[in-house]
Amino acid sequence: MSHHFTTQFLPSRASNLGILHLNNPTSLNALTLDMIRSITSTLHQWTGTGLRATLMDAAPYENEKNGTTRPVFCAGGDVKAVYLAGKKKTSDDASLTSSFFREEYHLNHRIATQSIPQVSLWDGIVMGGGVGLSIHGKYRVATEHTVFAMPECKIGLFPDVGGSWWIPRLKVLYKESRHAEDAAAAVVGGVGNYLALTGARLKADDLMYAGIATHYVKSERLGELRKALIESTEGDDVGDCVAGVLMSFHDLSIDINGAFLSRNREEIDRAFHGKESVEDIVCALESMDSQFATSTLEIMRQMSPTSLKVTLEGLKRGSRLDTIGECLAMEYRIVQACMKEGSDFYEGIRAALVDKDGEPKWSPSSLEDVSMEMVESYFQNLGEDELCFVEGEISKL
Repeated sequence: MSHHFTTQFLPSRASNLGILHLNNPTSLNALTLDMIRSITSTLHQWTGTGLRATLMDAAPYENEKNGTTRPVFCAGGDVKAVYLAGKKKTSDDASLTSSFFREEYHLNHRIATQSIPQVSLWDGIVMGGGVGLSIHGKYRVATEHTVFAMPECKIGLFPDVGGSWWIPRLKVLYKESRHAEDAAAAVVGGVGNYLALTGARLKADDLMYAGIATHYVKSERLGELRKALIESTEGDDVGDCVAGVLMSFHDLSIDINGAFLSRNREEIDRAFHGKESVEDIVCALESMDSQFATSTLEIMRQMSPTSLKVTLEGLKRGSRLDTIGECLAMEYRIVQACMKEGSDFYEGIRAALVDKDGEPKWSPSSLEDVSMEMVESYFQNLGEDELCFVEGEISKL
């Protein structure tokens, strides 16, 4: 594989640590196809070179008007470019609607199954494609600046990049389960469905509570952490050389019991756990007399009804699949259906990123009008265009 270069991604190596630096800050480090190809070719070239771990971080956003900077990890994939290619409004090859996701999902799979740990520094916004670059790595470090979300239903898509693999497998336990059998079974509850269907924005305490982040480190200490991670890869010892370093920097002062997810856990589970349909979830929320239920209903009514139903179905199917590769192959079927002319994706991107009126006209416009047959059409086999992965590679998540 030849190396694909772009200034939007700057790889380097320090001792036996491979550093994957996202460098597209003017677009909040939005993931482009050039970046996907460059990261992929870099990881390929590093294979078998003695690396002990990889570190993914990102350039901060600089506001030229007021001279301020703010941290950002990756705000998602460059879906506007995909939109323009699909609408044939640019000179880009229309095949971007397939090649972008095909190559992105292959990169997600590579990160999930690589033999060395990846450490991702979630200092700032982490959304969509940025989640896919990092959630499948072994370690995810949140800071006080972290804002994490999978808001795809608001743009006519669905939580992809492996979301159908990790979201149904969130192991979120009650601090004190009321039922012994639930505690023994490691209660998962409704948190995953809630995150996927509402695009809820999570901060560090929520991410630690849900097990989405593995560590919490104050932003001011990230420089020290980078140096310590580099030094940890210099030895000849066998095994995970970064685990101890990360634990030594982990800030135990974070209060996960005060997190939004923790405080609203009972209502989240009552509405989102074990429901067979989005209508069942809405019905459960409507039966509750609380600010949480009211605000959640308001959020869900902004989403594409089709996306909501396809998302829930994808999560249910993903929970029954055996590998991340199978989940990504399923997601590729869904996303290619989303690329068809007239899908809610084009309306969602128009409203959010093109005309920016914030008023998408979904079709169908109500949950009741999205039939099971319509949902099923998003999961149809693509024949020769199916996404395939090497068998036997196991996710390290």
